[in-house]
Amino acid sequence: MKTLLPLGLCLLVASACSSEPSNTPGQSGGAGGTTSGSAGRANGATGGTSIGSGGTGTGGTGTGGTTGGTTSTGGTTSTGGTTSTGGTATTGGTTTTGGTAGTGGSTGGTGGSSAAAGLGGSSAGVGGAGGAGMTGSGGASMGGHGGTGATTGGAGGRGTGGAAGMAGGAGASSDMHWVGTWATGQQTTETDNLPPSPGLANNTLRQMIHVSIGGSQLRLRISNEYGTAAVTLNAVHIAKATSGSVIDTSSDKALTFNGMASVTIPAKMAVNTDPFDFTLTPLENVDVTIAFGTQSGDVTGHPGSRTTSYIQSGNHVSDATVSGSNADHWYFISALDVMAPASAAAIAILGDSITDGRGSTTNMNDRWPDDLSKKLQASPATSNVAVLNLGIGGNCVVSGGLGPTATSRFDNQILGQSGVKWVMVLEGVNDIGASSNSTTTTNALTSAFQSFIDKSHQKNLKIYGIPILPFAGTSNSGYDSTAHQQVRTDTNTWIRAAGHFDQSVPLDAAVQDTSNPPKLQSAYDSGDGLHLNPAGYQKMADTIDLSLFQ
Repeated sequence: MKTLLPLGLCLLVASACSSEPSNTPGQSGGAGGTTSGSAGRANGATGGTSIGSGGTGTGGTGTGGTTGGTTSTGGTTSTGGTTSTGGTATTGGTTTTGGTAGTGGSTGGTGGSSAAAGLGGSSAGVGGAGGAGMTGSGGASMGGHGGTGATTGGAGGRGTGGAAGMAGGAGASSDMHWVGTWATGQQTTETDNLPPSPGLANNTLRQMIHVSIGGSQLRLRISNEYGTAAVTLNAVHIAKATSGSVIDTSSDKALTFNGMASVTIPAKMAVNTDPFDFTLTPLENVDVTIAFGTQSGDVTGHPGSRTTSYIQSGNHVSDATVSGSNADHWYFISALDVMAPASAAAIAILGDSITDGRGSTTNMNDRWPDDLSKKLQASPATSNVAVLNLGIGGNCVVSGGLGPTATSRFDNQILGQSGVKWVMVLEGVNDIGASSNSTTTTNALTSAFQSFIDKSHQKNLKIYGIPILPFAGTSNSGYDSTAHQQVRTDTNTWIRAAGHFDQSVPLDAAVQDTSNPPKLQSAYDSGDGLHLNPAGYQKMADTIDLSLFQ
């Protein structure tokens, strides 16, 4: 078993503000060596400049022949020297460590993300290790460009981990990148939403997720960012789901962490699995099954999963069926990424319980982001667009609410998702429901929205604002008042105004009662005057113009 030290963490937890629990930490974990493919470009010399364990090289064992021999073990430069790694003809040459194709560390470079990993050849400079070391932390953002080209960079040594917590694994060509196909917002799980008996420690948890786009190479992120103690996973598997807790055992795949089957995730941290091959079809369901070791302290989770998870005593990670206790919550799983063409990208949706899907049907995946994903897949022009639902029930934008506020989680949980190109924002009703000063609340909301716009534009992302939906007559205590309706009106005026969001998306008008606009249309009302039913969520998706994502 190997302890993995990942990247991201988010510490904010807030108090209750709405009718439903839910929250989310961000993401972290990088892909340590997945970018190590670019190592090959060092052609030996770069190998020396990064980590290259100069003293270990054998010089001439690469294709460099005599060049390698003359430089011996990289000289006394410790990093392989400028001619370490066998000179330009040795590691990282055009035929050895992937050369220009750069598999220098990407396959051997499971540890490309670490220093001593990915020995492109057997020479000291280790062309693969040089480049991989140079891009080790950078590898966290990609899967390793250029990694699958050429010769695989020799056997390569496995990395020692790397800060990203990902083994290198096979890289990808330069026109591929990681894109999230599924993600969820997380939080400290409240007492009422904790895993039921027998609990997670030394037991098996099977959880289903519904993806958006497909792919053939994946990585899974698992988060302990809201934990107060380390959690040990003895085994993690993924398989195609057939129904409930039943999997297609022929598709069952054991996942690894820096080549190890088990991992211990420290508190406040998250990890990525090594990249793995798996045929994932758009809009299908897959089951993630975890056999836990120790688990104590707070549980990182997503209470509003609208999807049933199953717990069974003991280790049943490969069983066709997991039976025992069940709960409609997700625990620890955070995101699933696919290696996708450069044309593929993701929409990250920031929201509260309306985006999280309160009022939708458990296990039917009929939240409005699910419906949007189906619509995108049905159009050839947008079939490469993924949808990431980062809604959290009870979430507030500025203060209060459940889980980290939208302002505190925006960087990590929205901008930090893989392959994001567009952002959508539908939040604010819970801030209004708790407001005691209309002007202050309006100013706080619009200021926060402007910060989201600025941050998105700094990353060249488009960001779309959705006006706060109608809630007149809601049964949620304290929400509907003259003052609160004024906040909604003023905030929505700002959202629609030119020069703020790149575009406003009029989902509020699509579901309002035309004879009483501050109120939801009865056909779309789940019954509480605030949350929508499946027909209402479908109407929201139907209203969205897909040209926004082309």
